[in-house]
Amino acid sequence: MLHRILVSACLLGSPVRYNGSAKTVAHALIEQWQREGCLVPVCPEVAGGFGVPRPPAEIAHGALGTAVLAGHAQVIDVRGEDVTAQFVDGAHVTLELALAHDCRFALLVDGSPSCGSRVIYDGSFTGRKLAGAGVTTALLRQHGIEVFAESEIDALHARLLQASV
Repeated sequence: MLHRILVSACLLGSPVRYNGSAKTVAHALIEQWQREGCLVPVCPEVAGGFGVPRPPAEIAHGALGTAVLAGHAQVIDVRGEDVTAQFVDGAHVTLELALAHDCRFALLVDGSPSCGSRVIYDGSFTGRKLAGAGVTTALLRQHGIEVFAESEIDALHARLLQASV
């Protein structure tokens, strides 16, 4: 069975990150999945209405994406502006895309306040990270979509094989 995989567009070379860059990952499995038409690219932040480039943003006060979704935390950009609504909107658009394409798995860029799945920045804009998930990852997981970081491509592949039997 062919599984569709939601994937951060920046990992496929799209220059959609906050600073206008990509975070392209060269991996044989990604190339294979692209050839097979398995990948559904998305940038939740662009989907939420942000332009490129945009000021960097972090979830404030060391909170996690689940707290943002619950209305208990905010996403703040480096200028001090509350950009929570755009992050939540982008997460919901991304979820709708995943559901429309029957994606049960996602490969998202780690560290991002949207896509981080293992670590995110702590809200201090000092480069410190903490274990946790961003807003989009939290929403996807709440809906049963398994999220993997770009460092976990082999683990995703193993999970896809397991899900196919």
